[in-house]
Amino acid sequence: REEAPDGARDGARDEAAAGAEETVKIICLGDSAVGKSNGSAPLGGSLTRRSQPQQLSTFALTLYQHRARVGGQEVRVDFWDTAGQERFRSMHASYYHQAHACIMVFDVQRKVTYKNLNSWYKELREFRPEIPCIVVANKIDADMKVTQKSFNFARKFSLPFYFVSAADGTNVVKLFNDAIRLAVAYKQHSGDFMDEVLRELE
Repeated sequence: REEAPDGARDGARDEAAAGAEETVKIICLGDSAVGKSNGSAPLGGSLTRRSQPQQLSTFALTLYQHRARVGGQEVRVDFWDTAGQERFRSMHASYYHQAHACIMVFDVQRKVTYKNLNSWYKELREFRPEIPCIVVANKIDADMKVTQKSFNFARKFSLPFYFVSAADGTNVVKLFNDAIRLAVAYKQHSGDFMDEVLRELE
């Protein structure tokens, strides 16, 4: 039996690796009732139509799964959303575990949800000091004039900022596509990526 040349074997391995599915975890943070779950749903309807959200009662959260393509690679995205835990103003450490990006949401109609971004951001950085974080002003459909206002929180920490409406879908697809790209980029260029490589070598 003829052995394939080393180069051919390496090429086949590279091809297989290129086709392998990447998995990323994106978490949502913010006060209760700011529309985070509703924000997840309009992603082309993918998160709700293709697979029902799973209630993971052990962690008191909802998991939405979505598939996307980033740079020609298949990506499975796990969106973790809280199920009311925020009323305690703190999340369990397991919620943050191995997250690759964060979407932090406030309600433009409720000033307190904006003020509380500081404490959410502080907690996020305690558990995940380096992951990309996007700040989202939700429910702009209630008053479009709000998009002319300046919200300094995102600028203060140099974070990407989006105005969205989960109700009518404004900017929702763009928000999630950008979050997925950030999560993939972080995973592929961070310690998490090295952790995976080391696990495979064990």
